[in-house]
Amino acid sequence: MLDAPPPVTGGTPSPGRGVASGGRGAAGGDGASGRGAAGLAGRCARITRSRPFEIAIVVLIMANGAVLGVETYQDLGSARPVLRALEWAFRLAFVVEIVVRVLAYGRRPQDFFRHGWNVFDFLVTAAIFLPGLHGDSALLRVVRVARMLRLVRFSPGLRTIVAALWRSLPGVAGFLALAGVTLYVYGMAGWLIFGRAQPEEYGDIGRSLLTLFVLLSLETLPDLVAQGMELSPWTLVYYVSFVMITVNLLLNILIAVIVNSMEEARRLEMTERLAPDYDADGDGVPDEVDRIAISQRLDDLRAVIAELERELRIDRDDRPRDPGRPPGDR
Repeated sequence: MLDAPPPVTGGTPSPGRGVASGGRGAAGGDGASGRGAAGLAGRCARITRSRPFEIAIVVLIMANGAVLGVETYQDLGSARPVLRALEWAFRLAFVVEIVVRVLAYGRRPQDFFRHGWNVFDFLVTAAIFLPGLHGDSALLRVVRVARMLRLVRFSPGLRTIVAALWRSLPGVAGFLALAGVTLYVYGMAGWLIFGRAQPEEYGDIGRSLLTLFVLLSLETLPDLVAQGMELSPWTLVYYVSFVMITVNLLLNILIAVIVNSMEEARRLEMTERLAPDYDADGDGVPDEVDRIAISQRLDDLRAVIAELERELRIDRDDRPRDPGRPPGDR
């Protein structure tokens, strides 16, 4: 921000002084415009950080969802024009919200798009005005329903869950690959064992995989085991091993992946504004790994402090008391 130019004293200025004063006047104009832009950005930033602003947006999103639900009824009669007017009011309100959020970044509006939730909000709001999304098309309804997902950004708990699910995708992809291989192996084995006796369930690899996929819910297990026992008692090994490996082992692996991602997302949420330049892994780039390392070190420090407090409390309890002092006086 430029400082205000010094005042010009009285008298008739020379041409050189006139040019200089003209330059100072231009600088003053730039400074005034810069202060105006900075003041507008500051006001917009205070608005976007205020609690009433967030509550108002949450109320608008929930009201938008309620209107979408009412529109699913057939016989609306005279209420339909009112609902359409409300829809346009919601559009205008969300556009104003996006404009205020962009203006809050001042002279760097491009920084608005560096945050994933901002990009999502912008796309959901701008997609309504695309030329092909008019009338009562299904795609327009999908975009309008997607507004409800914006509630996630206003709830730290929901943000943590969504971040955990997003971070768990690599682990879940590995889990799905392992589960797919396991199902395929058991599907081929089921086709070899039960293909002729139970063609409806194991007549080909497709039927086998479908049968095993439904078996993951364990609802069809008694019937399949009973049919297998009629063929041979050894078929029990097939079903027991399948249940033990897929339903128990693989499901626990999936739960472990999601729980680990949830813990990492919680740590990232806790250290969002903590030591942004900290580089624990020494790669020269402060990133999420470094923030997780900070939270782990904080947990270690908390454990050490708790252990010290426990030892000091024991020491105080073991210290002999003065017989003249009351029991509660240390």
